[in-house]
Amino acid sequence: MTYCVGLKLDRGLVFMSDTRTNAGVDSISTFRKMTVWEEPGERVIVLLSAGNLATTQAVVSLLDERSKAPAERAPSILQTPSMFQTAVLVGSTVREVIGTASAGGQSAESFGASFIVGGQIKGTEPRLFMVYPEGNFIESGEDTPFFQVGETKYGKPIIVRAYDPAMSFAEAAKLLMVSFDSTLKSNLSVGLPLDMLFYERDALKVSFRRRVLQDDPYFRTISEGWSDALRTAFKSLPDFTDYSG
Repeated sequence: MTYCVGLKLDRGLVFMSDTRTNAGVDSISTFRKMTVWEEPGERVIVLLSAGNLATTQAVVSLLDERSKAPAERAPSILQTPSMFQTAVLVGSTVREVIGTASAGGQSAESFGASFIVGGQIKGTEPRLFMVYPEGNFIESGEDTPFFQVGETKYGKPIIVRAYDPAMSFAEAAKLLMVSFDSTLKSNLSVGLPLDMLFYERDALKVSFRRRVLQDDPYFRTISEGWSDALRTAFKSLPDFTDYSG
């Protein structure tokens, strides 16, 4: 299991993902879930992945391999003319990988994986998509300004309540830190380190990238502060008075 979020703001895109792929008392694995293709001045494409690890790694490996020599390995994620066509390419690659893996008779559901892909290509607007295991996808909009994949339920309420398209990258980072902290505390299958990336509209290069480690002082401050704030807010609410016992 994992948890990934892609968030669309007026000023750009924000991405965050955890790195845990397996959880148990004696079995915890760490793999990067964020992949970036960047040609400064031309395009930035970010891919977040969740689901079957073999599937997600195969999809990323195919996309990356086909970008090494675009003239010989079409189609290439470095040649797509728009982010829509990039989402089409990711979706077709997902279908290709799952179709090959399930050709031996095993159910395709066993190889399921979901992706968030976003970024900007020169001459077009920043766009954000979620790609399903079947290879189809949807695009973010005013009603759906963010996407989550993986373990989504614990971290969603704070994003729904606090998201503002006009917020700064710093505010978005704080929002996602709270969302991930809530998820980490509720599900052992999501864990640190976390990968975070900011993309500023029309920059055509990665604006900021950081890995949040176990001992990150800001994340610890957010985690402790959010717990204290929740306790304070709970105590400030009126007590239930209908029961007289």
